[in-house]
Amino acid sequence: MTMPAGIGVIDLMLNIPGEHTGQWYDFMRPLLLDTESREQFRMPAQYMFKDVPRIEGKEDYVAWTVAEMDRHGIERAMLGIDDDNLVTQDALRRFPERFFCSYEANPNNGMDEVRKIRRLQREYGIKAVTAFPSGLCPQVPVNDKKWYPVYAALVDLDLPFCPCLGVPGPRLPMEPQRVELIDEVCWFFPELKIVARHGCEPWTALAVKLMLKYPNLHYMTSAFAPRFYPRDIIEFANTRGARKILYAGYFPMGLSLERIFAEMPSVPLRDEVWPLFLRENAIRVFKL
Repeated sequence: MTMPAGIGVIDLMLNIPGEHTGQWYDFMRPLLLDTESREQFRMPAQYMFKDVPRIEGKEDYVAWTVAEMDRHGIERAMLGIDDDNLVTQDALRRFPERFFCSYEANPNNGMDEVRKIRRLQREYGIKAVTAFPSGLCPQVPVNDKKWYPVYAALVDLDLPFCPCLGVPGPRLPMEPQRVELIDEVCWFFPELKIVARHGCEPWTALAVKLMLKYPNLHYMTSAFAPRFYPRDIIEFANTRGARKILYAGYFPMGLSLERIFAEMPSVPLRDEVWPLFLRENAIRVFKL
């Protein structure tokens, strides 16, 4: 039950730090109604995270991030991309062997969003589409009909869908991310690969039940320090769910790589599960 060394970790949630980080959360600001979230927090779930990384003064943030990945044994990482995300575009251009990309979709844009997903797949080879249902303005539950054209396009493109599920960290209504809502999506789109993000808490037992029920449903550990990985998820990974649970970090949004990989060896995974969790499941599900 020891974390193996030199495995070539694949991180399914990482970002490039820099002076642009303050803009990451602008899209949800209209939904933040409390003073602390609006005026004091550097990131909207700051009350949940100790020592949010503050990385400043680097001459080349992309090269610095690659060096940090090397230091912690991360072979490849998934970054979010968009037309105005010049930092990610630069990272992908300079280090195509180290980075691959996802796009965070907004189904409020209708068919324009479907066309954009198809274009980004052609231009940048995106490997997934992600979603923050509670952070959209207006919010869109994961089983809402607005998502269905997006889901159909993802089936056509064979791209996984990675929605945040569970109570959101930012002080936003949780209803769009209730775990039971994904049941309908898994049923109606059995060809759609789904990888739940951000914990599924407090409904982790339900998430496990649904992963047993649906072959197309998976789970990544994004936004959780390893010491706080839900017990239900670890038990599932060690038994029938070894091919269902994938590693994702949260650097630099809320966790440092130092903390993640200092705590990781204490995660009680079986020896045969570690390669699947840290690397092989990501290669299979995201077609890397």
